[in-house]
Amino acid sequence: MSESNTNCPKCSAELEEGFILDYTHGAIVPSNWVEGEPVKSFWTGTKISDKKQLQVKTFRCVRCGFLESYAKP
Repeated sequence: MSESNTNCPKCSAELEEGFILDYTHGAIVPSNWVEGEPVKSFWTGTKISDKKQLQVKTFRCVRCGFLESYAKP
């Protein structure tokens, strides 16, 4: 998302940057986007080895609460 595009596409109010948390065993971490379909793993829940991953940035509208997420390289 460009710095100049900071308005909500729904109501045109300001968007504020943040992130969505993932709760894991012993940690709280930001969400990641992972390429491809999820594959179950007995040990970790989901296999992610050798898959591209990007951290997800999420923007929230201060008026209507609309969320817009991006996973930029």
